[in-house]
Amino acid sequence: MAAKRVRLAQRRKAAGYSQEDLAELLGVERSTIVRWEGAATEPQPWLRPKLAEALNIPPEKLQALLDDVAVVRGPSDERLQQAVQDPARVDLVAVAQLHERVRRLDEQYDALPSTALLGPAGHVHAHIRVLRDHARDRRVRRSLFEVEAESATFMSQLVWDVSQRRDHTAPLGYLDEAIACARQARDPATEAYATLRKSFLALYGVGDPEEGVARAAEAADIARQTSPALTGLALLHVAEGHAMRGDLADCEAALGSAEKQFDRVTPDDVGADYYTVNEFNRLAGSCYLALNLPERAEPILRTTAASLAAKKKSQAIAYGNLTLSLIRQNKRDEAGEAMHHTIDAVELTRGGGGLNLAFTAGRELRRWQGEPWVQDVQDRLLALMAAV
Repeated sequence: MAAKRVRLAQRRKAAGYSQEDLAELLGVERSTIVRWEGAATEPQPWLRPKLAEALNIPPEKLQALLDDVAVVRGPSDERLQQAVQDPARVDLVAVAQLHERVRRLDEQYDALPSTALLGPAGHVHAHIRVLRDHARDRRVRRSLFEVEAESATFMSQLVWDVSQRRDHTAPLGYLDEAIACARQARDPATEAYATLRKSFLALYGVGDPEEGVARAAEAADIARQTSPALTGLALLHVAEGHAMRGDLADCEAALGSAEKQFDRVTPDDVGADYYTVNEFNRLAGSCYLALNLPERAEPILRTTAASLAAKKKSQAIAYGNLTLSLIRQNKRDEAGEAMHHTIDAVELTRGGGGLNLAFTAGRELRRWQGEPWVQDVQDRLLALMAAV
């Protein structure tokens, strides 16, 4: 199974271009066109007008083609297709194929804009709900609850991103669905992660650190007997909530508790994929920035941003926070360089967290608005706003 921008490739062919011809016209490598059509990357904003002109379409039509990512089925999907046609026939093989679809889409999260993933993910989630409603076998139904919990959590993430973290109601609905399904499936790890994501809505959405700390602590309690990795991750967000409240002592106590949990992580930990040392450092840096200690945040964020090349959405957040730490120390030249790195990462992913931080940093740069390099940054932010 693979993601493809089928209509984009069709439009290129209708315009009379091979991949090589279009690459030559745009001044890029053929592999760049292959990645665009394979939904691995998107054209940079400054290339889009030229691409739209080459394809003889208006800019808004180009964006529609980029957002239209199809999940192309392979031969192994046959059992799933039979179940979709006759939901009462769903079996464990079909459920495994659904689970694989959700996993593959989730793997693309850091490489593709959430707008490109939302349609395919929503399509798969709808199938899961229908099949769960019609499943007759108890084991199949329980397995479908497991998949639905993971899919609903992912949908919450995508919907929130696409709304640029403005819509909190729809993501919360998906997370409530995920928690209910995880309980039906007796899956505390997935329940804990969905509960943790509710803390994200409070911390980064509505700006309620009290609620954020409460939900993150609840997630830690759920995960404690199941996954040190998830427990530690939840405690990192407890620390961030304390930082947002300006409580250094409680923040550092939670960071210390998280570190102790991470020392217990083994390869068999069901939540091991949720934790990396970069995640610890990224959130620790964010904590010190929230505590108005930019000089302590800066070295942590520098190291973290450089280590997150494979996770562009997380890297955009790290670079955004690094930029803010440099601005608040009046390090103009370094702030400008970090800001361009932030925009580079956001242009590839258009992730909600990185996007919001880029614009926040842009507003703080206005103290130097008479300088040419700041105008360059503002021009890039305007181009980014037009592309969103």
